Amino acid sequence: MEERLPKRSEVPEALTWRLEDIYGTEEAFEADLRRCTALSGEIAGRKGKAALSAGALLETMKLYEECLEVLYRVYGYAHMKHDQDTADAESQARFGRVQSAEVKVSEDIAFLEPEILSLPEGTLEGYCREFPELLAYEVTLKEITRLKPHTLDGKTEQLLAASGEMAQTARNGFGMLQNADLKFPSVRKNAGTASGTAAEEEIQITNGRFVPLQMSQDRALRKEVFEKFYGRYQEFIHTFAALYEGQVKQQGFYAKTRGYGSAFEAAVNANNVAPAVCDRLISCVRRNLDKMHRYVRLRKKLLGVEELHMYDVYTPMVKDIEWKVSFEEAKALSLKALAPLGEEYVRTLAEAYKNRWVDVVENEGKRGGAYSSGVYGVHPYVLLNFNGTLDDVFTLVHEMGHSMHTWYSSGAQSFLNSEYKIFVAEVASTTNEMLLLEYLMEENARKLEAAEAAAKEQSEAGPAAGEESAQDAVSRLRAERAYLVNHLLESFKGTLYRQTMFEEFERESNAMAERGEPLTADALSELYLKLNREYFGEDMVSDPLIAYEWSRIPHFYYNFYVYQYATSFAAAVDISRRILDADRAAHPDGSETGAEIAAGTGAEIETGPVRSYKEFLKSGCTDDPVSLLKIAGVDLSTEAPVEAALKVFAEALDEMEQLA
Repeated sequence: MEERLPKRSEVPEALTWRLEDIYGTEEAFEADLRRCTALSGEIAGRKGKAALSAGALLETMKLYEECLEVLYRVYGYAHMKHDQDTADAESQARFGRVQSAEVKVSEDIAFLEPEILSLPEGTLEGYCREFPELLAYEVTLKEITRLKPHTLDGKTEQLLAASGEMAQTARNGFGMLQNADLKFPSVRKNAGTASGTAAEEEIQITNGRFVPLQMSQDRALRKEVFEKFYGRYQEFIHTFAALYEGQVKQQGFYAKTRGYGSAFEAAVNANNVAPAVCDRLISCVRRNLDKMHRYVRLRKKLLGVEELHMYDVYTPMVKDIEWKVSFEEAKALSLKALAPLGEEYVRTLAEAYKNRWVDVVENEGKRGGAYSSGVYGVHPYVLLNFNGTLDDVFTLVHEMGHSMHTWYSSGAQSFLNSEYKIFVAEVASTTNEMLLLEYLMEENARKLEAAEAAAKEQSEAGPAAGEESAQDAVSRLRAERAYLVNHLLESFKGTLYRQTMFEEFERESNAMAERGEPLTADALSELYLKLNREYFGEDMVSDPLIAYEWSRIPHFYYNFYVYQYATSFAAAVDISRRILDADRAAHPDGSETGAEIAAGTGAEIETGPVRSYKEFLKSGCTDDPVSLLKIAGVDLSTEAPVEAALKVFAEALDEMEQLA
């Protein structure tokens, strides 16, 4: 019997996000949609006089902030409505109208930055002395001034803004092709029956199910899923190449028009980050590829295969462990694991679960993957495609890390100042993942110690009927320990190494376009396969179909986003370790849990590392990202955080070799 995805209408309400918190009715949404374009029209009417005086600039900035806040609210509502069922015609139309409104707003306000920049030197400072209320917009005004060398005249800025809707075509086309139109075949897998015999069930492959199926212990199933999945991408590879080339060309066009040397330079400068930060990441990871190759050799050995293939990458290196977790269990586990972050953090997390901030399960047409989306003045939301694996629990705490970052930033800052840069966006999410992993490791160590003690003391009579023997418990817990170390290794492989490899692909493919080379399907696939071989090394068979993996990565449409996963991962390793060290000192008996805090029975003990971390979370965009991370104790102007993280990777490899 085929395991069919439910239609959106068939998903239980408790497992869906409550978008009514943004707009209780469609009429309220429509009113705000009209309001944001009316506000932008009012701003447009101030052209030529928006900054003639301190008072005029103050009024203009108030309108500007209000307009963008309303726009972000309608955009958030429309894109989440769209993503919960991308095939729904009404949602498509609503999202299309919001995108059109976004372009109109951009056109209407495009004159503002050039007009502010045309003011004589020292004028802004004088305005702020005359009207101290303007200091509320100091961060925004400084950012406008910082980008002055790449800001054009008002007419050109308006023209570029008008092209915004057209520039979204490649990304929108990719999303529709991947999430709505691309259908995958089914596979047959064995499943237990009530009688204990094996039976076959038919499972439809989807983007959301691909990785869980690749985690199967059934190697023949993994191979079949891998070939059928990438075989479908291969069938459409020329279309994907055309879409990606369109994305690259529009990035290059805007970069060149604004006087940047490359699209990469434009992207990092928009985040106020020096290109050298990414350069240091790549050079550091490249110098440490031997550790990645050592990991691949260990994976090959532990899986006991003569040849290690790309369809062997996701399955755990330890056997006979299938760690299934229900969503209710996942929520409870996250509360306990994140307890070191304090009472306020855990109680807010519990509120998020109770009040449906999360859209949980996959349904027909739902966008793949997971994300957090903030709505200022309401609360953040999380999209999941939860399949009941331990990896899904890590995804949950990852996305809730984003949401809590947004919650703290929005609570502490004005709308404009709350919009933290993408560069720091992955720090909070990955810190949560590391805290969860450390919690699971500590729980395992505690249980293993008790089981080993019990095994020594167990009488010759053995356990009571139906009970697990102490020695069996020791074996099971050692296997679980190996499973967790495996997860840590996978985190390094999938984030620090894989995302750096993605960054190299994105930088080189953009450079190819800048050199005038066509981004054909063959050229892109050849580049990707070459990088895959270099990163995984000689002990991995880079199957020909893996050459098409680039075509399914949505982040390649996010304009040099991916390297920030790797830098954030390195930062999170450091932050989480300092938080946990301080928490252990504050709770030496390890008695307080996140569940107790959420229930109101836990005591708040906020350690120094937690205070500095929360200060970072609350900082929004009030300084450049590298400086903000220094508040949390991490200095990414050096290679030290990446080198330190890679030492942790090497230590985990040592432990896995001992456990194996």
